Formats: sequence, structure tokens, C-alpha cells
Amino acid sequence: MVEKYPIKNEVSQFLAEIAATPLIHNRLIFSMDATASRSPTWDRASHYQAQMFEETVNLGGLAIQLCYYRGFNQFYSSAWHNNAKGLLEDMLKVSCLGGHTQIKKVLNHTLTENLKNRVRALIFIGDAVEEDPDELCHLAGKLGLMKVPVFAFQEGQDVRAKNILSQIATLSGGAYSTFDLGSAAHLKSLLTAVAVYAAGGKKALEQLKSNKSIALINKQLTG
Repeated sequence: MVEKYPIKNEVSQFLAEIAATPLIHNRLIFSMDATASRSPTWDRASHYQAQMFEETVNLGGLAIQLCYYRGFNQFYSSAWHNNAKGLLEDMLKVSCLGGHTQIKKVLNHTLTENLKNRVRALIFIGDAVEEDPDELCHLAGKLGLMKVPVFAFQEGQDVRAKNILSQIATLSGGAYSTFDLGSAAHLKSLLTAVAVYAAGGKKALEQLKSNKSIALINKQLTG
């Protein structure tokens, strides 16, 4: 049985309060591995990602940029969106294409964006890591120094990916979790919890009714 994580009402209420108060949009980068290995589960994962966008972006307090890599050296970053329509249009255009992972580009891009204007958090969703772990951990450490936590959500149970992605999350001050088709609702709950964190910080998460996803993220967050 798929577990349910009923945080939608709490999230909507909190973000509605944010929307009622004029503020500068906090920025969240949402990055995805769009290589061929994710093709079998792409449509369903995208469905939950789209629901997260719809529930959070239009409620205020948050601007999201979509990034993904695929194929031979292809890396894409969207404009910053503070409404769901443009972001969903960008995401629904994405399809998987064979190639190696490019997580280094995601981390470097986040560092660059943060120098322009503060990024509150980076979400990364992927299933493999084919790059030098020392380089990735070095960049994750830089993000940690800049107070930009990485929330790394791994599809599947690849051991090498788990070791490296969990280190990236720890070094940056973020959090790590796995998901699969049987726990897609868990992914949706994790993504929504991070969106709340990006919009209002750790205190915002603590205001929500605790569930498995929120407890997991709160336990790992260092800032």
C-alpha cells in the first residue's frame, strides 16, 4: 500500500499567509537527471513534480528555476518562474535522452546563480552518479558555506549514487532520501516540504503538522 502524506492543507494555509504579505520571492532551483535510465518512471515522477509546482508556486513567496541535463553535454536552465504556468510548460517539454550524468554542472550553476541573487535551496532528483565524487563533494561544501542546502532525492537504490548524493546533501547542509514508483507520494511530499522550507525557512517546516517526509528533512537540516 502506498503511504499517504496529508500535508496539502497545512502547506496551502502557510503559503497563503506568505502570499498575503508583500515580500521578495525566495529562489529555489529544481534540477533533474533526464538521462535514459530514468525513462521507465519519468511520466509518473513528472506528474508528482507538476502537482508540487501547482500547489506552491502560485501561492506566493517562491520563485523556481528548472534545470536538467541529458544526452551529450546538454544542460538547460529555465527563466525564474513565480507562477506555475510557465514552469509547467517548461517541465512538460522535457524528455529523456541517453547520456552521462552532469551533476557538476548543476552544482556550479547553483553557485553562479547564488552570486547573482541568493538561492534558498537546490533540489536534485536522479538515479545515478558517474562523476568524480571528490569534485562533487568539494562543490557541495562550497554551497554549504554559502548556506545553500542541497536536497538530493534518489530514484532507486544504486549504492554508489546513495553514498555520493548523501554526502552532497550533508556537506551542503541539506537532506537526502530515496524514492521509487511505490513511494511516489513520498516524493511529492518531500518536494512540497522543501518548497515550504525555501519559502519560509526551517521555522516554516516546524509550523507544519509533522509527517514522515517533514521529520526526515528536519532531522537532517543543519541550518
